[in-house]
Amino acid sequence: MSETLIILTVVLSPLVFIATAIASWFQPGFRPKQIMLWSKTSTIISLIIAAVSCFYVFRYGLVESGLIGIKGLGLSLRLDSIAVIMLGMIALLGFIIIKFSINYLDGDQRQGAFIGRLSATIASVQLLVLSGNLGLLLISWILTSISLHRLLVFYRDRPGARFAAKKKFILARAGDLCLLVAVVLLYHHCGSGNLEVIFTSVKNGVSAGSSSLFLEFAALFLAIAAILKSAQFPTHGWLIEVMETPTPVSALLHAGLLNAGPFLIIRMAFVMDQSTVAPILLICVGGFTALFASVSYLTQTSVKTALGYSSVGHMGFSLLACGLGVYSAAMLHLVAHSFYKSHAFLASGSVIDLVKGSKVKNENRSVGLIKVALGIVMALALYTLFALIWGINPVQELSLLAIGAVIVMGVSRLFVAAIAGKWRSGLMVYAMILALLVTVAFFSLESATNFLISTQVPSLTLPGWGKIWAASLILFSFGLVVCIQILAPQLSAKPYFHALAIHVRNGFYTNALFDRIIGALKISPTDDKKTIAHSVSSNLQSGKPKEKELKKQLA
Repeated sequence: MSETLIILTVVLSPLVFIATAIASWFQPGFRPKQIMLWSKTSTIISLIIAAVSCFYVFRYGLVESGLIGIKGLGLSLRLDSIAVIMLGMIALLGFIIIKFSINYLDGDQRQGAFIGRLSATIASVQLLVLSGNLGLLLISWILTSISLHRLLVFYRDRPGARFAAKKKFILARAGDLCLLVAVVLLYHHCGSGNLEVIFTSVKNGVSAGSSSLFLEFAALFLAIAAILKSAQFPTHGWLIEVMETPTPVSALLHAGLLNAGPFLIIRMAFVMDQSTVAPILLICVGGFTALFASVSYLTQTSVKTALGYSSVGHMGFSLLACGLGVYSAAMLHLVAHSFYKSHAFLASGSVIDLVKGSKVKNENRSVGLIKVALGIVMALALYTLFALIWGINPVQELSLLAIGAVIVMGVSRLFVAAIAGKWRSGLMVYAMILALLVTVAFFSLESATNFLISTQVPSLTLPGWGKIWAASLILFSFGLVVCIQILAPQLSAKPYFHALAIHVRNGFYTNALFDRIIGALKISPTDDKKTIAHSVSSNLQSGKPKEKELKKQLA
């Protein structure tokens, strides 16, 4: 198969979804048989194309299409290991989500329009990951936000959905502006919009010992664009409030569109590698967001809100890994989180039953701070010992060790339980086995991912002192949070702990300021009448006896 043929084949994947979206204009209503058939066919075609492109790239390497544009800036496609991994992930998620949507919205009066908007969103994400030029990268980045906005306001009669979409729209435009500035700076510095030309120029500049203020600012604006796209603190509020959209939208948003932020950083890894400030910004913002969202997640009473905070935290962890330069770990986490979160949202209706069925009785055991710290040290010591046996270079791969330490720190609770009170050798053995399994899984999967994308990202090197201090602070904070979580049963009786839990549950009220700015805290008479009108319509359809009372309220 020639390069021209493979490019023509790959471009067919987003085109079939675009065709489905256009066809939905003519059949937007109740049970659109043709649109449902087209959407199913599109997902199958996309899966086949993803499989073919994966085989071709991993056998022959990088493939680029010709340019449609002027002076090196315009539209072109790029097929490499990062692109085909993302394309395969999106194709599989699209197949699952569209199939779920057909059943989920069965009977909805605008089912055809919804499937069309969903198809348009999938097409825009596919164009984003296939972009080979800054022009197409910017256009597809904007299209993902616009297509998502149309899904978020699918039910326009819901004020909550409109306010959340409005906040998302404002932040998305700010992110678009940041990416536009980065594109202009990169184009001015390299003289071309072709990604391969940019990466080669950056690498050659490094070998010549040159540096550029343009690259520094370009990387900084790329980092800010990724932060805004991935709902990082303090811009996370909209993601927690978009739960009034249909469940398939939540699944696509959390499993696909949020990943655009980390994907942008991974794609532009060679540019980020030349920056000093941007990686530190990603470490600080991503690390703090991961901590903040993880703690807030534990205090939520709503399943979907908890899943929203979980997504915010996972995106923060991915950006933290990018900031440390461990792009293979970020890519691994991105893909794993996408499939996990898609399943979590599509199965969110049964989560409560699963939690009840799996709940075990916890023993109220008093444990001191020293034993908690000892448990964390034991987990990290076992992890470090295995990493050295595995062959990890503690100097050159310090960033990789830091990312793995955050993950392994989660099993320290088992070590604490084993040494609290009477010695429990069985639990200690279980904790050691589990810690080893987590460590083996992390290093094995990270090594496999690094093997796949190593030619598209910079090699791991010793981080600078700025990164080391920022990472050390984040690691210490994670350890402190783990200590508080283990000691939480003993602290729960304290009044200040209850007050803190309330503040954490409300996200320290950072979202309230944004609500005040856009007027989301005010309920207009128009919105009130629309809400009552919607209730009247629902009751008329179900034949409930309260319709006369609601009509009087509306009048």
